Amino acid sequence: MKKIIHIDMDMYFAAIEIREDPSLKGKCVIVGGPPNSRGVVSTCSYEARKFGVHSGMSSYQAWNLCPQAVFVHSHFRLYKEVSNQIREIFYSWTDLVEPMSMDEAYLDVSQNKHSETSAVEIAKAIKTEIMKTTQLTCSAGVSYNKFLAKIGSDLNKPDGLTIITPENAQEILFALPIGKFHGIGKVTAARMQKLGIKNGEDLYRWELKDMLRVFGKAGLFYYNVVRGIDTREVITEFEPKSISCETTFDTDTDDMNELFAVLRKLSERLASRMATKGISGQNIVLKLKYDNFEYITRSCAMRGSCNDPAVLYKYGEQLLVANWQSTRKVRLLGLGVGKLDNQDNCEQLSIPL
Repeated sequence: MKKIIHIDMDMYFAAIEIREDPSLKGKCVIVGGPPNSRGVVSTCSYEARKFGVHSGMSSYQAWNLCPQAVFVHSHFRLYKEVSNQIREIFYSWTDLVEPMSMDEAYLDVSQNKHSETSAVEIAKAIKTEIMKTTQLTCSAGVSYNKFLAKIGSDLNKPDGLTIITPENAQEILFALPIGKFHGIGKVTAARMQKLGIKNGEDLYRWELKDMLRVFGKAGLFYYNVVRGIDTREVITEFEPKSISCETTFDTDTDDMNELFAVLRKLSERLASRMATKGISGQNIVLKLKYDNFEYITRSCAMRGSCNDPAVLYKYGEQLLVANWQSTRKVRLLGLGVGKLDNQDNCEQLSIPL
């Protein structure tokens, strides 16, 4: 049986800002763009979350919910530096580390560099060392697979430590609201609620054939995890499946010429990033977010694997012309490439417009 730890830093960006400026402690801190801008919330303190503020929300909406909040500009270079310190602590225990973002990671400590047999003691030591090194708290979940370790780290925030064993896993999962299941998003959770699936116990009652019929391939995942089954390994190296970049306009626009100009810059940025990484791709993906925050993504296959900016632009241009509703203003424009490979060569294409 594996010994998996999931570490999740508590309100990471906001916690670092409070560490740097102790006068923010106890206040509603929102990290992101100011309320009079077109920015979004990166994260916020627990005090702000009580008012309904959450990451991904527009700064303006967050300000309406919590007008007393202190808005702080993001300092990503600092966040990255602290993240590197935290990862050094992880690697001091095991090389089997799977970072999920700057502030969370899975660790497989079944075999570790200190020959410690207790994953719980390792989690305690990591939490202590993170606090000593960064003055930040984190929450840890300890279990025998990744899914349960992730569930555990969410249960007792902040500064929590939760152990999920084969003996108590079913009890915890049965009581867990369906929206708290890692891997079940808001849309699927709402759909399950309509089907009478409100918690893990309700989910457990469904037979596999019915899960597959209603939810497709994802049904097998839902069927397994509510039974504490997750065979995924901790992955230490990733092959990216896609790469993208985007721009949020200062003012919503319906000017096609402006959209084309930004699209060309995005194609150049995208091609530069791909060339730096030595990769090319086969699919082009366009993202549009309208002024009401509704967004669409559209994609098409390119004839060959490519990282040439002119070719990326031409395909992006076709997708934009075909899918943009010209009566609506655009808030954000993004361009990406999928089906990546490591080929540096690119077929030059002739594209009819």
